[in-house]
Amino acid sequence: MVRRARAVPGRLSDDRRRLLTLLIAGICLLAALVVAAVAPVPYVALSPGPTLNTLGRPSGAELIQITGHRTYPVTGHLNLVTISYTGGPGTGFNIFSALRAWLTPHDAVVPQSEIFSSGQTQQQVVQQDTQQMLGSQQDATAAALCYLRISFITADPVASTVKGTPAYGVLQSGDEIMAVDGRPISCDNSVVSMIRDRKPGADVTLTIMRSGHTKLVTLPTKDVRGEPVVGVTLGPPTYKFPFTVKINLPGIGGPSAGLMFALGIIDKLTPDNLTGGKFIAGTGEIQPSGAVEPIGGIQQKMAGARAAGATIFLTPAANCPNTVGAVPPGLRLVKVTSLSGAISDLTAIRAGRPVPSC
Repeated sequence: MVRRARAVPGRLSDDRRRLLTLLIAGICLLAALVVAAVAPVPYVALSPGPTLNTLGRPSGAELIQITGHRTYPVTGHLNLVTISYTGGPGTGFNIFSALRAWLTPHDAVVPQSEIFSSGQTQQQVVQQDTQQMLGSQQDATAAALCYLRISFITADPVASTVKGTPAYGVLQSGDEIMAVDGRPISCDNSVVSMIRDRKPGADVTLTIMRSGHTKLVTLPTKDVRGEPVVGVTLGPPTYKFPFTVKINLPGIGGPSAGLMFALGIIDKLTPDNLTGGKFIAGTGEIQPSGAVEPIGGIQQKMAGARAAGATIFLTPAANCPNTVGAVPPGLRLVKVTSLSGAISDLTAIRAGRPVPSC
């Protein structure tokens, strides 16, 4: 008997159809992977950055150099902490980069908008961070000297005036407000608080410096939602200190080291040792009044501090909710709202007394 192979109708075409479907699916998957590998995503990765002792010499020179005033020996650590970021406009940060960061302990993936404003470039962010760092150093010096009751001169420059308000056409951009009703600007007396210390409509006399000359300007105030205003927008304050405080910290930007700068300055200007020899790190933007404000990247900063050896971490009170479940073992958080409160807490720690925690 001779057997012959008999074709089954439709089978060969079905196999070919399945093969073709698999081939197309594979090509689509490969194309999707290629696109994912090259297409940027609007996210950045945050990771722990360097941590530097404000009492030390991280680059050979003292991080905080004070000349023209007596200083005292210091021991221990008052470390500032930083974060590093990867990604942003023009960097090619893709989905695989984001996944790698997401799987890395202590790293975080956040929307690009948390670092970059709309249309902002890498260079613009670096310039902005640099200006914020310089401003934080000045504010930290002011806060430290305010705490120590060392006098200095503060001026609030006029950035612009609002049309239709008493200041419009009278004050000029670049005018420096030195006093309100004869009271000098200081960390205890701001321009805004002193102007608002009156009934709407009442006059206010401003002492201004214009082109090197001092003059008095008396303006009525305008009632805006029950508050007396003159209609000025102020720029960052300027200071004239009685001695020189120089902070050597190239390559690091942002305002979040202000608290640790202020503590380092105070430690050097006073005989008491703030650290008690302990390794203390911390973060927080500081105002000249001494108020401590929240910062970003708190979890990465805690991780960096602990990795460097810190056992105590000064934490802005408003950041405490962001620390839940992320505190590295062996790191004790101390909740702070002000420079004076942070110093009181450090004194209590040295004496073995309890302090507020997150």
